Amino acid sequence: MTRLAVTGAGGRMGREVIEAASEREDVEVVLAVNRSDVDAVAGVAVEDAADFASLLAERDPDVVVDFTGPESSLDYVAACAETGVAAVVGTTGFDEDGEAALDDASESVPLLKASNFARGVAAFRQAVREAVGSLPGYDIEVMETHHNAKRDAPSGTANSILDDIEEVRGDLTHRTHGREGDQPREEGEVGVHARRAGDITGQHEVLVAGNHELLELTHRAESRGVFAEGALDAAVWLDDRDTGRYDFFDVLN
Repeated sequence: MTRLAVTGAGGRMGREVIEAASEREDVEVVLAVNRSDVDAVAGVAVEDAADFASLLAERDPDVVVDFTGPESSLDYVAACAETGVAAVVGTTGFDEDGEAALDDASESVPLLKASNFARGVAAFRQAVREAVGSLPGYDIEVMETHHNAKRDAPSGTANSILDDIEEVRGDLTHRTHGREGDQPREEGEVGVHARRAGDITGQHEVLVAGNHELLELTHRAESRGVFAEGALDAAVWLDDRDTGRYDFFDVLN
């Protein structure tokens, strides 16, 4: 059984991870922390995140699962590196310095970071790469839709999809975020659109158009539970791995 610590236990994903773990036999949540006071989640007491480093040493989890924000996530990952605990990071929105800090931590502990833990998204990204690579010269637009409290725009998943597209299509050199006024499409651009509304879990769409034809690829997550289950699969997989940086494709492969 993999022993887990969960950060951001009072947040949307932290709660989902703890609740999903309570239904599985291969994981056990031995520590949950939050930066503000919250009640127990699925029978797991939530403790003060200020004590995270000392609690890691005391509870001795195998893996930390983190879905918080870039600043707090880096603090948690630093504590993992200091105490030798592996980390699964689902937080998005890191800048270059943040990504470098994650790389540094992965030299001390196994660290798996992914922008999305849905198995369907992994298949979606592979399908997008194949479609885009098969249709050179076609115009491409990427749209993502999330709930109204989503902070980073575009989403981490959308940015991963854009990275995939640009890797396959070297002629695409810049991203245009929304359009306003007189703005015809420019050569080499990928259109990017972020929508925020209601309690939508997550939807990503890629439109490929040219030669009088249109191809649309869509992934829609109906529940945050799919992300929680994927993160737990990643934690079990990461347990006892060598130090280094991994992603969700490593788990699936």
